[in-house]
Amino acid sequence: MKRVLRRVGAIAFWTIMISILWVMVLRFVPPPVTWAMAVQAREQGGVHRAWKSLEEIAPVMPMAVIAAEDQAFFSHHGFDLEAMQKALRHNGRSKHVHGASTISQQTAKNVFLWPGRNFLRKGLEAWFTALIEGLWGKERILEVYLNVAETGKGRFGVEATAQACFRRPAAKLSTVQAAAIASVLPAPRRFNACAASAFVQRRQAWIIRQMGHLGNQMDAVERGRILQLQEQRVGSKRH
Repeated sequence: MKRVLRRVGAIAFWTIMISILWVMVLRFVPPPVTWAMAVQAREQGGVHRAWKSLEEIAPVMPMAVIAAEDQAFFSHHGFDLEAMQKALRHNGRSKHVHGASTISQQTAKNVFLWPGRNFLRKGLEAWFTALIEGLWGKERILEVYLNVAETGKGRFGVEATAQACFRRPAAKLSTVQAAAIASVLPAPRRFNACAASAFVQRRQAWIIRQMGHLGNQMDAVERGRILQLQEQRVGSKRH
């Protein structure tokens, strides 16, 4: 029995250490591939992606995804408990299921996990979410999310869809274009930012309004975090 316990303990220890090392490496290195990319590459015969650092993406783009997906992004530590409670109450009385995943949770499962729904995966999602919140920080989480999120059929990251739909780099996206990309994130294989359906247009308009509300509600420090970070990185490169 002691031998079994020692083996179990050793496996648990090395699993934890390897996962921490994995997260630390990806703090500095772009994730080479995700499970969703591999699936889409097989189904579509390839995928379109181009990694862009945060300073190479227009400031309106991260603001659009925060407004669309996770307005409490800068105030929570990976999990939005209030949103979870609202989703539980809604799902208990409706057939239309609402999720409550934060940008941090979505990044963790996109980068580290396989598709599916079970208790093991949810547990690992929580573990990796806590790790990236602690080891990456908000800016790196946002940077990775903007590069690995599926933004269209066979397209990953905002740069791929900016080029495909608007014939311009992500650095030159307008507010309207950024909102169009953010509007398809709930179902990027069903909706298309290049040819917006009525639903996408309504959601796009809602996101633009939320971006305005979000900017008014955030204090001066939070409101400027993305723009300041980008300006600092650009300035350091010039020097």
